[in-house]
Amino acid sequence: MSVQQLSLPVRAVAFSALPPLSMYVHIPWCVRKCPYCDFNSHEMRGNVSAPGDAPALDPSLEADYVAALVRDLDEALPNIWGRPVRTLFFGGGTPSLFSAASIDALLSAIRARVTLTADAEITLEANPGTFEARKFADFRAAGINRLSIGVQSFLPANLKALGRIHDDAQAWGALEIARSNFDNFNIDLMYALPGQDLAGALADIEAALEFSPTHLSAYHLTIEPNTLFHRHPPVVPDDDVAADMQEAIEARLARAGFVHYETSAFAQPQLQSRHNLNYWTFGDYLGIGAGAHSKISFADRVVRQMRWKHPREYLEKAAAGIAIQQEQAVSIDALPFEFMMNALRLIDGVDLELFEARTSLPVHVVKKELAEAESRGLIERDYRHLRPTLKGQRFLNDLLQVFLRD
Repeated sequence: MSVQQLSLPVRAVAFSALPPLSMYVHIPWCVRKCPYCDFNSHEMRGNVSAPGDAPALDPSLEADYVAALVRDLDEALPNIWGRPVRTLFFGGGTPSLFSAASIDALLSAIRARVTLTADAEITLEANPGTFEARKFADFRAAGINRLSIGVQSFLPANLKALGRIHDDAQAWGALEIARSNFDNFNIDLMYALPGQDLAGALADIEAALEFSPTHLSAYHLTIEPNTLFHRHPPVVPDDDVAADMQEAIEARLARAGFVHYETSAFAQPQLQSRHNLNYWTFGDYLGIGAGAHSKISFADRVVRQMRWKHPREYLEKAAAGIAIQQEQAVSIDALPFEFMMNALRLIDGVDLELFEARTSLPVHVVKKELAEAESRGLIERDYRHLRPTLKGQRFLNDLLQVFLRD
């Protein structure tokens, strides 16, 4: 076992109250790996679907993975005893490959072991190529109350360039099914795609708005290491065109009544993703499943964990009660950067009291960094609040570098 256990720093933190707690469940399989994706996802084996049906996993693999997740949660419970879970997110991969019966079994096991708040936001990620009307009605009946749908684009040429398994007709059909079963759903879109122009980027936004989603995520396509696009880079719009797309998307969604509350996230009023807000305000989260990450605060330290990444290895280790591959305490010096790396993604910023509550450190420990960021026009602040300026939003990496210590 190669669990990395770091000793606590000499200067320990001391929290007066622990942050809110969320839970994340990682389901790592996809029908096909997208060329831009650097997430922990793996092409599935054992496709048992009949021709014309939505793809499905081998039932025995699915059952084994559910059992491993439950065992993983059992082992993790001592770290979160007595703490209510406010949001739950099934991510991937493609969680909608799982049967509704498996999602129901997982939710039942989770409810039996932790306290899900009565109003908990429970989200399932889904891709259009895996939609079936009956299945998604059953997801809703099992307790899923929010969908996040990876459409990425409605235009056939864009979908082909991105290596998506669905076509435009399936995207439209999936959203019809979503709208008929869920009153809270997100649509993921991407822009600055190979061959895309400004009109094409806005056409995707217009198509999404026809379905009256409660939430939209608009991501700039980035070429990440360890992806097919990194090895074989496509020709994408230049930075100026991409910036024009971003500004036009923001303006159009503002006119449609959406609140731009995070770098890439837009929501109808009061319908922001509560799960993601917990990440961005440096809350705690327990992650179970292959490659899942956790951030858990204790009375005197903050700990990060990572589960075994490859599904096969995770299944073996979880069955043996050792699902965690790495565990380490976050150093005191790293806490300010970790907080800012999340909070400065929020368009309206955060109260400085939250910095002290989440890190247990006084604001003056970042006095120098705040002054530098302000002098460069990247933030604006007063004695109680901090927010990125428009320049800080556009050059977020430069802003975060200010808080990155050696």
